[in-house]
Amino acid sequence: MPDILNGTAYSLSGPENGSVVTLIHGLGMNYKMWRDFQVTLADRYQVLSYDILGHGGSSRPDEPLSLRLFSDQLRELLDELRIDRCAVVGFSLGGMINRRFAMDHPERTSALVILNSPHERSIEAQQLVEQRARDTASGGPAATLDASIERWFTPQFLASNDPVIDKVRTWILGNDPRTFTEARQVLASGVTEIIRPPQPIEAPTLVMTCENDSGSSPEMTYAISREIAGSRAVVIPDLQHMGLSEQPETFICEILEFLQTIESKSA
Repeated sequence: MPDILNGTAYSLSGPENGSVVTLIHGLGMNYKMWRDFQVTLADRYQVLSYDILGHGGSSRPDEPLSLRLFSDQLRELLDELRIDRCAVVGFSLGGMINRRFAMDHPERTSALVILNSPHERSIEAQQLVEQRARDTASGGPAATLDASIERWFTPQFLASNDPVIDKVRTWILGNDPRTFTEARQVLASGVTEIIRPPQPIEAPTLVMTCENDSGSSPEMTYAISREIAGSRAVVIPDLQHMGLSEQPETFICEILEFLQTIESKSA
């Protein structure tokens, strides 16, 4: 069971004197999606994972969700845990939240890892994500779930009936419809406030996606990387949006190498 601080459910593991790595999940998920990452990273780092507002065991505010509120949630959690700085890993919506956090609190961001996260969309793509948000508003989390699962996982992985597929379905269906709709609207519209920031992000950054991720495409990953000086862009072949669940070890190895490279440069 997670601990709870001021309405935020979280898990903290790893050596107490280790550098902190914070993991932020995506839309409709919860901190449990990071289990493989947390177990491996905690051998070397203090690893913080938590449920974003209104997801999993975390409560939600009365006001509508926004990237700013998600950023404030992380800041408040770090304050409560007396964590001054951390590397922040974010998946999908989490990769938007960690960019907002880095913009709001650069002094508290030691590094960024942005995984399968969107950037500026074409007019057609923007209309599509806005339509999905409207479909969710009228039909709840189940309205677009089957189509989402097909976009997120490769056909081969779906055919394998891996247990993670049912876990993801259960997590999505367990969301409060209002919260899920608002979070999906943030995913659809929040990109505009983090592209081409007036004060560029300066934290060391790794940006990753998968070759066949239609919503967080390789082109988007390269565009994010171009906006962050010195960042590294990586595209994993063949996989789709939830590639980090199909091949967690591939992503973990890239993240570990990135974090260790930063440490060696600062030593």
